[in-house]
Amino acid sequence: MTATGTPTLLGVAAEAALAVPGVAGLQPRLAHCLAAAAAPTRTDSAPHRMPPEAGIRADRAPDGSGWRIEVRCVLAEGHRTLDTAQNVHDRVRTAVTSHLATHGVAEPVTVTVAVTVTRIAARPGTA
Repeated sequence: MTATGTPTLLGVAAEAALAVPGVAGLQPRLAHCLAAAAAPTRTDSAPHRMPPEAGIRADRAPDGSGWRIEVRCVLAEGHRTLDTAQNVHDRVRTAVTSHLATHGVAEPVTVTVAVTVTRIAARPGTA
């Protein structure tokens, strides 16, 4: 897969989203959760961990002019949800646009980012 392919963009977007203060993690989409549940049971005792990229979806725009990125975030308690979501949006958009530009995408590319906050994670030790 090329450096501008979907798997690479998922990693770039996940890294950018996780770097935002207040983001506790990324929530895997239902398809990833179902696939993990249907997979054969592991023989080791280590719990199966979903990769952060499972919380990102990247699709080419129907007309081929750019990318649509969906980020599903779990936020940490004590951070303003709107500010954190806006920060995730901006950082992911900047990171993906920069990645595409540095990997030879010559034409201007539209990157649309949608951020969904799936839940707020309570601080450890609070109920």
